[in-house]
Amino acid sequence: MPRPLDGAVGERLELAPQSAEFQERYERATEFWKLERGQVYSEPGDESWEAFDRGDWEESLRLLEDRRADFADRQRQNDARGMMSRRVRIVSLPPSPYLHWELCLLRIRDEFEHHTRVVLDRDVAGLEDHGPLPDLNTLDTDVMYEIVYDGNGLPDHAIRYTDTALVRRCRDFIVSLYESSEPISDFFQREIAPLPPPRPDRQAAPCDYAGKTGRQRSLRT
Repeated sequence: MPRPLDGAVGERLELAPQSAEFQERYERATEFWKLERGQVYSEPGDESWEAFDRGDWEESLRLLEDRRADFADRQRQNDARGMMSRRVRIVSLPPSPYLHWELCLLRIRDEFEHHTRVVLDRDVAGLEDHGPLPDLNTLDTDVMYEIVYDGNGLPDHAIRYTDTALVRRCRDFIVSLYESSEPISDFFQREIAPLPPPRPDRQAAPCDYAGKTGRQRSLRT
């Protein structure tokens, strides 16, 4: 299986214009595919993540449960306009504390969206001899964004690719992983549900990190 980008060069975008452009394109798209590879991110601005990051696991889960109505509403909107959204989450075991939290979030979302599947890192090891696979987002076959993160796990910038053949190839790569992967509900019950509450080794980023540094809020999940 070829590596998705295979040396392709795109256009760097700062976060604010990329976010605005992505949202505008997303509202017009009919198909969205996401490949997520990193195992540790920071999400200041997300109340559940902030509770997890300060060690309050019960509050973090409660806040996730409170978002069920939002997840259901978003899926109704996607269904109404014929939008198909799919995500492949690459997972290392044992999971990082962050990934434990994110999988709890994705499992709840999947109850409404039925769109997340899991691939173990060992199953893509043959594609990562030159480094981890990138985090990619495709919208139809028109555009793709690679998200690049800083040392705190916050988005640093994006790279936009508009070559249709490249976008299609990467989209097909994500589809092939999705088709050979495991539904998150099954994976979660077997590998995550039995685990004790995760405890971050350190506070990943202050809750006001984004504001102090002038960065856009993460809210990447």
